[in-house]
Amino acid sequence: MAQKPSIPKGTRDFSPLEVEKRTYIIEIIKQQFKLFGFQPIETPSFENSDTLMGKYGEEGDRLIFKILNSGDYLSKIDDALYTAKDSLKMTSKISEKALRYDLTVPFARYVVQHQNEIDFPFKRYQIQPVWRADRPQKGRFREFYQCDADVVGSNSLLQEVEFIQLYDRIFTQLGLDGVTIKMNNRKILSGIAEVIGASDKLIDFTVALDKLDKIGEAGVKKEMMEKGISETTIQKVQPLFNFEGTNDEKIAQLKKLLQDSEEGSAGVEELAYITSFIKTMPLTTATLTLDVTLARGLNYYTGAIFEVAAPDTVKMGSVGGGGRYDDLTGIFGLKNISGVGVSFGLDRIYLVLEELGLFPQTVTATSKALFINFGDKESLYALQTIERLRVEGITVELYPDSAKMKKQMGYADKRSIPFVILAGTKEIEGENFTVKNMQSGVQETLNFSELKAILTQ
Repeated sequence: MAQKPSIPKGTRDFSPLEVEKRTYIIEIIKQQFKLFGFQPIETPSFENSDTLMGKYGEEGDRLIFKILNSGDYLSKIDDALYTAKDSLKMTSKISEKALRYDLTVPFARYVVQHQNEIDFPFKRYQIQPVWRADRPQKGRFREFYQCDADVVGSNSLLQEVEFIQLYDRIFTQLGLDGVTIKMNNRKILSGIAEVIGASDKLIDFTVALDKLDKIGEAGVKKEMMEKGISETTIQKVQPLFNFEGTNDEKIAQLKKLLQDSEEGSAGVEELAYITSFIKTMPLTTATLTLDVTLARGLNYYTGAIFEVAAPDTVKMGSVGGGGRYDDLTGIFGLKNISGVGVSFGLDRIYLVLEELGLFPQTVTATSKALFINFGDKESLYALQTIERLRVEGITVELYPDSAKMKKQMGYADKRSIPFVILAGTKEIEGENFTVKNMQSGVQETLNFSELKAILTQ
């Protein structure tokens, strides 16, 4: 009995129309990346394990897909290790490679390996799939595309300003109004941890705080206590759970709260600088808001951090995120190379556009017209015409078999092809075509110029 085919959970097949819609999003993102001066690169789908492990924090490391070594991968496991069942130690022996978790760490590795070929500051974009051993749910997959843009080799906060503008430009081009660009600064989080006396728990503090929109205030406090942060300390950050007002008002509150923290104050000044530029160049469709609970769980952010939320009318997580990392390349031996970057979540953006009906009707996976196949002589006339139309950039095709008319017309209808073209003996002699509009049912006889005109409308 044949095995029923399936695919792994968290992965998907894409139909022709779905691919066209995804391509529509990618092309808009790619076009804007280029307009902002970013250059394309690509990196391998898998990296050496030591390139990825330890770069994303404890939670991130658990979500990295490991690849078993080829051949007899158990040969390096001695009896004592096998009996101990220590999965962490065993994994390092049987798996030396892993699927990439994101595009940022591989990019850092790329910069270090190619530093003598790169002109700094280096602006790159990268659109490739990544993999995470996460629990699949709406908008969260185990295989998905990231669309990243990064700048390395510049400390200027004008890069952050441009990334905010880039977010706004792309979502404007996609017709997605109402997105919110949330911004914070890891220096502010460090400053808060410092003034409440919890600097030694910074990672636990930020990881828990970052989950506020998912598990609520009570859930965050519970997780902090489980990580060893005292109830007294948690009470000191109570104002963070009700931090409201305009961006300027929030900055004023933060200046007062962090006046005794040099690092925290530096973070506040950076936010003030960025927001001052955005005020003079207002965004088109997006809204920039300071969110002091935004932490993003990745350890490598050191300055500004971003997260983009979909419009409130859609129940969806973030559709983009990023931030500054002052020394990410340092983990690979290249010190003092600052970087900042953002990512667009292709799959979530797709779901949002689909739910809101924002894909243009012109985004289609079908041909503009189908030539009916009446036999070899007629097919030759059709193919000659098809070649002329394709030169003009018009997508047309010939039904491959000389089947019954009903079957060919049904094929065009199922594929939502708008026009069917009939070219028999009479049309060949007159050097014209009978064109049927599949929606209205109207038929008319046209010459080539008229045919080209109707197919380019």
